Amino acid sequence: MPEKKAPAAGGTAGRGGYAVGDARRRKILDTAVEHFGRWGFHASSLARIAHDCGITQGGLLHHFRSKEDLLLSVLAHSERHDMERLFAHEPASYAAYLDTLGGLIEDNTRRPGIVRMFNVLVGESGNPGHPAHAYFKERYARVLRDTVSLMERAVARGELRPGLDCPALAREQLAVMDGLQLQWALDPDAMDMPGRVRDYLRRQYEALRA
Repeated sequence: MPEKKAPAAGGTAGRGGYAVGDARRRKILDTAVEHFGRWGFHASSLARIAHDCGITQGGLLHHFRSKEDLLLSVLAHSERHDMERLFAHEPASYAAYLDTLGGLIEDNTRRPGIVRMFNVLVGESGNPGHPAHAYFKERYARVLRDTVSLMERAVARGELRPGLDCPALAREQLAVMDGLQLQWALDPDAMDMPGRVRDYLRRQYEALRA
């Protein structure tokens, strides 16, 4: 009688196992967003996050080595979404970039947990000892650098006026957008955040264009 062969590695069972693991990892990340957004990093508990995911703390630690690792993974996962929207392709113009930026802000209204978490963690990470301090410092430096580069290229091709202080204008843009998102997170029904951001970006563009 022919000997039965075991299923080949990487077959259907293997793919199913990976899918379950990926789904569980995503659930942990989504749950951590809510916890970090509600209690901040220090007051959040791996045990509570695991409980809300329906797994043990040991099961959570199978996917993330520590609370710090989970925090940085949550931030990296969120940033990939933003960077893919903003910088995956070179915009045809600075105006086109601003349109994409407005679309990203509109996306954020459908991800209120992400916005709350971002606001809480940015505030906490002003402390140099916070595990996300280096992340946010580098993130702001990178976004500022990319925005300045886009502005300078727009000046060079004649879309924006010459002689602009691009670093100062880029910092102002980041500050206004973060401030509006903070106000929206406190009271989402009180304002149309995407509309406010788009109005500001439109006014800025009209003041800067050649």
